[in-house]
Amino acid sequence: MENDKQKQSARRALMLDTSIPKLIPKMAVPTMTAMLISSIYSMADTYFVSHLGTAATAAVGVNMAIDQTITMAGSFLAFGSSSYVSRLLGAKKTLTASKTMSTAFFAAIFLGVLVMLPGLIFTEAIVRFLGANDSVTPYAADYARYILIAAPFMAPSFVLNQCLRSEGSPVYSMIGIGIGGVLNIALDPLFIFTFDLGIAGAAMATAISKFIGFCILIFPYISKKSILRLSAKNISFSSDIVRETTLMGFPSMFRMGLGVVAAILINNVAGKHSDSALAAISVVTRIMMLPTAAMLGFGQGFQPVAGFSWGAKRYDRVRESYRFSSIIGVSFIAAVSLLIGIFAKQILLLFTENNTDLVEIGSLCLISQCISMPLNAWVIVVNMLYSALGKPTGAIILGITRQGLCFIPVIYILPSLFGINGVAVSQAVADLFSFLLTVPFAVIILRDIAKREKNEIQLPRIE
Repeated sequence: MENDKQKQSARRALMLDTSIPKLIPKMAVPTMTAMLISSIYSMADTYFVSHLGTAATAAVGVNMAIDQTITMAGSFLAFGSSSYVSRLLGAKKTLTASKTMSTAFFAAIFLGVLVMLPGLIFTEAIVRFLGANDSVTPYAADYARYILIAAPFMAPSFVLNQCLRSEGSPVYSMIGIGIGGVLNIALDPLFIFTFDLGIAGAAMATAISKFIGFCILIFPYISKKSILRLSAKNISFSSDIVRETTLMGFPSMFRMGLGVVAAILINNVAGKHSDSALAAISVVTRIMMLPTAAMLGFGQGFQPVAGFSWGAKRYDRVRESYRFSSIIGVSFIAAVSLLIGIFAKQILLLFTENNTDLVEIGSLCLISQCISMPLNAWVIVVNMLYSALGKPTGAIILGITRQGLCFIPVIYILPSLFGINGVAVSQAVADLFSFLLTVPFAVIILRDIAKREKNEIQLPRIE
């Protein structure tokens, strides 16, 4: 018990006494590293599979919607619980935080099973619905089966991952995801080419790597090296845990769910043009996962800092953490996007030997998204600020803007006007509209923080 109190005291000192320019990078760098490795092994799948042909490359893109569905199931509980956990730890309510995390973990296993079972029964019908045409369907179905088998431990991994960050242990998170990513990159060529398993081998490599990552992420909990305690005995469906987890999980669920819808729509539109168009969209999506993952990782370093500070009524640190994250995050993503945009053609040629259509369509898509990515980086910061502070309405609305309110109309209108070029620039245009819609939400939340900060100055600070 004394050891737990020391851990809690040390964490509180870390989160409230360390300067923001030191604390957020300390929290963010391990997370960014882990997410970048995760993105790199997703690209590795596409790279190695691309040697099997354009249809196989397109199949990996089609299956991103299945991966996003599993991610949606886990992230709904992960982001909802971690937001509440951060605020509970800031308010010194460790037992309730442990109950929140345990409840979310076991619920995520259940959701993973719910995704897996119908997915395995109706695999071929599902991949066709997701945008696979006749030539792509056999590859997509082979890949999907193994990803679906992995769902019951992929979904709870998100809860473990987010809650480790919330309690100030991002290094464990980095190790879990990082080792899984490196293992995936090593297993891909072995399973695809040496064992001659083709695209199914790529999916097997991913499933095995996800399982290993899960085992690493759960280790701090089962070895009791964490502040939070994971146990079935801690499962609690009390009104406050259910309300906070679901309300703050809904923004993530809507965002991920609309991401799945967006993927289905763009796959179906691109697939009607050609396998090359579908493959180009798939490749660009994987490439742009790098800056997106970097920004999400940075934001997830910022989010627990803001949430903990909010729970401790340190509104000055909430404001400072937002300002620091906006400036540094957007500047970094702008630099990365510029680099990707300059070498767009060369990057795309890594995924094809002689498909000029893929390179042409992909270049327009990639460059346009590089231009809009810094805007999306700032939108991510504002969205995470709403989630961190327990503001569900704003978080939900912001969560549905990019891939819902903005993307869905765009993907219907632009292709009808500009054909495949309209498909290629649709995400960039949606990002611009999403940025414009986010501005007033940023103004509202910053005014609220400033008002609370001013009022708090008149009161004795509770440490």
